[in-house]
Amino acid sequence: MTLIDEATISGARVERACAVLGMSMRTLERWRLCDAGEDQRHGPAVVDHALTAQEQQHALQLANSAEYRDLPAEQVVARLADRGVYVCSERSLERLQHKHQQHRHRERSRASEHAKPREYVANGPNQVMTWDITYLPGPVRGQHFYLYLFLDIWSRRIMGSAVLETEDSKLSAELLTNICDTHQLQQCDVVLHSDNGSAMKGSTMLATMRWLGIRASFSRPGVSDDNAHVEALFRTLKYRPSYPVRGFESIEQAREWVQGFVRWYNHDHLHSAIGFIAPDDRHYGRDLDILERRKAVYRAAQQRNPRRWTKDIRRWHRPRVVLLNPERATQVKLKGQAMVA
Repeated sequence: MTLIDEATISGARVERACAVLGMSMRTLERWRLCDAGEDQRHGPAVVDHALTAQEQQHALQLANSAEYRDLPAEQVVARLADRGVYVCSERSLERLQHKHQQHRHRERSRASEHAKPREYVANGPNQVMTWDITYLPGPVRGQHFYLYLFLDIWSRRIMGSAVLETEDSKLSAELLTNICDTHQLQQCDVVLHSDNGSAMKGSTMLATMRWLGIRASFSRPGVSDDNAHVEALFRTLKYRPSYPVRGFESIEQAREWVQGFVRWYNHDHLHSAIGFIAPDDRHYGRDLDILERRKAVYRAAQQRNPRRWTKDIRRWHRPRVVLLNPERATQVKLKGQAMVA
């Protein structure tokens, strides 16, 4: 405390003086509040019950023995306990195995390999699409309809949707074919991402995608974040004020409601991730004129009352690229650009 006071009197900054002594500003404030006159730090805690080198070697020898070498740490510890032997806890054994690069799949069965999906970058419409199926409640508890929905991730435009009574690969293949015919997407090097449902990975759907020249991309099992764009769209859909939480009375009513939602979403909904632009306007290139008109409005307001603007006007910008399952390196590289993940 005395050294810090002397340093500050001499003109040094308190934060810099604390850094030289290896302490934080928060620690200094706490000491001053309790009138501590000396260093209150006690140093790192000393672990006096750690395994000795001999105990560590003995534990590794047991884990690597012929009887236990194919078992994980939990199995090793449990089997030793059944024999009345205690060497260390399972967590300690895992740390030892990790330290000696032995903490890996130890069974004869093949280790689970679910790598993160490949990254895709879209800098225009009709390049990367994603799709999924969600439930729509029916008139009776336990009865529901299936909403098939395809989304362009760059423009956030709903490219196609259908409300059906069953979940089937043939139905999803028919819907995809209609979307490609409508938007002329055959052989356009389009990527279509989805999860691992039977309707997505069925033989009919996969064969149709190969015939259309569409590349398939799939999420990891049980990881909803790999298909975040369409999951966010489902949330928007189910939290619309007009969404019938008590269920649709019929499939016809469900289809009519979904058609109305798609019209609203594509034409009227100002999507925050694409500069508060309607997906249809972005998909067909009308967003540039809209953003320029917004800038003109803001410049005029700045000229009328310049004292209200301490900085430049709001950047009504157009996100140039959208990433599907982005890698960290790409995010860092594109940090200075207009980007949406």
